[in-house]
Amino acid sequence: MSEGVPTAIGAAEGGEPLAELRRIRAWQAALARAEAEQVRRARARGYSWVAIADSLGVSRQAVHKKYGRR
Repeated sequence: MSEGVPTAIGAAEGGEPLAELRRIRAWQAALARAEAEQVRRARARGYSWVAIADSLGVSRQAVHKKYGRR
């Protein structure tokens, strides 16, 4: 993900749509991995599910359901 998302979105407007969709999917996968890693690190450092959920803009239940049993 060397390219910033806003820059990439602007560039994607003129690109081949299916290629751009594949590229967006790759960004989503990379962001999901990065989010999971940061949640794991936050929990290892003692942060509560409430604090993590607040940082992600979701409910405690949502973040715990997604990451709580890993």
